[in-house]
Amino acid sequence: MLNAIWIGFFLTAFAAALFQFLVNGLQDIFALLMKAGFDNAKTAFEIALGLTGVMSLWLGVLKIGERAGFLDALGRLLAPLFARLFPEVPRGHPALGSITMNMAANLLGLDNAATPMGIKAMQELQTLNPDQDTASDAQILFLVINASSITLLPVTIFTYRAQLGAHDPTDVFIPILMATYCSTLAGFAFVAAMQRIRLDRVILAWLTGITAVVGGLALYFASLPATEMAPRSSLVSNFILLGLIASFLIGALVNKVNAYEAFIDGAKEGFQTAVTIIPYLVAMLVAIGLLRASGALDLAMTGARGLVVALGFDARWVDALPTILMKPLSGSGARAMMIETMQVHGADSFAGRLASIVQGSTETTFYVLAVYFGAIGVKRVRYAVAGSLIADLAGFAAAAFAAYLFFGRSV
Repeated sequence: MLNAIWIGFFLTAFAAALFQFLVNGLQDIFALLMKAGFDNAKTAFEIALGLTGVMSLWLGVLKIGERAGFLDALGRLLAPLFARLFPEVPRGHPALGSITMNMAANLLGLDNAATPMGIKAMQELQTLNPDQDTASDAQILFLVINASSITLLPVTIFTYRAQLGAHDPTDVFIPILMATYCSTLAGFAFVAAMQRIRLDRVILAWLTGITAVVGGLALYFASLPATEMAPRSSLVSNFILLGLIASFLIGALVNKVNAYEAFIDGAKEGFQTAVTIIPYLVAMLVAIGLLRASGALDLAMTGARGLVVALGFDARWVDALPTILMKPLSGSGARAMMIETMQVHGADSFAGRLASIVQGSTETTFYVLAVYFGAIGVKRVRYAVAGSLIADLAGFAAAAFAAYLFFGRSV
């Protein structure tokens, strides 16, 4: 799918440029496209190079938390909940352990650990599946929760925002938390209704507790004057993040973990990650740059904005629409759209912040479906796609609401 999207970007840009040349008489349009391609290739490399330091910092910190036992502790905390959410999985079955560790890794933003654990969980759930070609109830619920992008530490979003000049890269932390909660809750509610999952005391306690925290944050920030909302959000976000780092370090001391060595090992992974993404950034940013230089992207945005205004709604969110549309299809494509939005409009613009919230609170649905079900050979996924897309829609709506709540009155 990504191949078709990428080729489509180039061909659309060429067709638009041809129209500009033949109809509008723009003699230099092809030169502008080539210049945009070279400029965006250079920009992609510079962004990836600049990511190295920040990415190394965060992955180093997360490695300390992993070795200090926070991943295992979170796994033990989540185990009673997952035992009830997956009633068809026998107590003590290895699948529950893999599910728990996958979710714990996702919550902490450990993507490199979450994906292999997720595939392992799917493989173990497949051993309990009576129809090997059809997704089981447990597999669907597990996938939809993964596809809803449940996360507490959107490290990569902070990294990109820092590199692109955001005054406070973490000021989107609370909005992302709110949006990812809504996407996960919507996906879970749909699957729970389809599977008639019984909401016992443990499940209700978790739902009530999480809802109280997220709802309390929303009500608190909504009660603040517009001039205080963003600064207060920044204060709370940075306090939480620094408190988490301090907790990791204290845990390392208590468990006699060499925090410095753990940080260095994680930082090495950060450097490798930053280098690895260069080809993907070049490919997507060049294609998007050609689209914008040809006038095709601006034409589409103008049309969408005009429609939204005609319907009587605020149209500032339209500039983040490319990220919203791309996110379910391609992670690298959505990341490039987010970067391009922040480059054009500014990292601290309304569109730049909304694109960041969308990127941090939703998942690449079709990629997750392909990887997880492809790993076990499942062909009939039943209502897994519907549940994942419902989670995406809820996440997009919540991201827009949070962006307007936190930044819409002050931008």
